Amino acid sequence: MQTEKVVKHIVKWLKDYATNAKVNGFVVGISGGIDSAVTSTLCAETGLKVLCVEMPIHQPASHVSRGQEHIEQLKKRYPNVSGIISDLTPVFEEFKTEVSLDGKQEIVDMALANTRARLRMTTLYYHAGLLGLLVAGTGNKVEDFGVGFYTKYGDGGVDLSPIADLLKSEVYTLADYLKVSSSIINAAPSDGLFGDARSDEDQIGASYPELEWAMKMKDEGKTETDFSGREKEVFKIFKRYNTNNLHKMNPIPVCEIPKDLI
Repeated sequence: MQTEKVVKHIVKWLKDYATNAKVNGFVVGISGGIDSAVTSTLCAETGLKVLCVEMPIHQPASHVSRGQEHIEQLKKRYPNVSGIISDLTPVFEEFKTEVSLDGKQEIVDMALANTRARLRMTTLYYHAGLLGLLVAGTGNKVEDFGVGFYTKYGDGGVDLSPIADLLKSEVYTLADYLKVSSSIINAAPSDGLFGDARSDEDQIGASYPELEWAMKMKDEGKTETDFSGREKEVFKIFKRYNTNNLHKMNPIPVCEIPKDLI
């Protein structure tokens, strides 16, 4: 990958889009992870206003500290960057008092995890509306178009996606070039939606390099019968997520009314 040229291409794309949309810049949710760090740095490179928002909800301390470290680093490097913390823990706890928590614990936990992401989306759009900004998405290609590892209308609810055509490994390459802090680069990827330190690999059952491989195999038309052992297991994991999450990745279905009924 021609890293410098890729960075310049994304930065120009971001700046042109914002200019044509007649907005002031971007707002980015900061998680303490690699994707949000790279996305916010790319936005900062445009020279336009960038608001970094950290939104902890019972977040592990390591996530919060990495996020704060990144925001402070960006503010020192780019005068167009500002940052705030919106602690959504009280909002989340109040929400839980107004809904039913009955049912299988794992289903309730997943519903609440997605609620965290949707509260964050709402917060980002509040700031975006207030300041005339666009919400920049932080999803990469494997998450957004491979396994659908994001929350519908949560972290999937954005105005534009600057790194969604980059594999996770390519995001790491950009992170190194953009001088993202080593604490973020070396941290295990995590969505931070469960209030603990579980990683993406813990949840999915496969690492990002494995998922990138499986995505490539699927694109080449391979099937489960082409593999054995760990490769077969990884391919099955990828296919399961890919199939189950198509409702996120495909356009919303619209019921078309026959013309003779109108």
